[in-house]
Amino acid sequence: MLINKELCPCGSGDQYTDCCAPFHSGKELAKTAEQLMRSRFSAYALKQVDYLYETTHPDKRDDDFKREITAWANRAEFTRLEILNKRQGRSLDKVGKVEFIAYYRQFGEEKQMHEISRFKRFKGKWHYFDGEVE
Repeated sequence: MLINKELCPCGSGDQYTDCCAPFHSGKELAKTAEQLMRSRFSAYALKQVDYLYETTHPDKRDDDFKREITAWANRAEFTRLEILNKRQGRSLDKVGKVEFIAYYRQFGEEKQMHEISRFKRFKGKWHYFDGEVE
């Protein structure tokens, strides 16, 4: 777990306690698709699998889902997030897209994943729906 004074893994430049921690603890909900995207990146970096599970749209969870995200979070060290573009996904929208590059280390090798993620509201909360890898 991060020490209170450390910068948030999402790359916002803010301290973790003022950025993604309130989302991870359940004290706040993401108001935008970008906030959810950033908090999910931080959750991968901090291996907070329950948060990743809960913020994935229920239609996209299957029996193996939690095991799969646990394996992915454990085999990669997430190092940096770069947001390239966002469409919709504001506080009053019902859908949104966030294009990003996630940088990570896996098996001693530097890698990156370029994706356009789709987010949808479900019961008033933003959820990750799916993504298209570029």
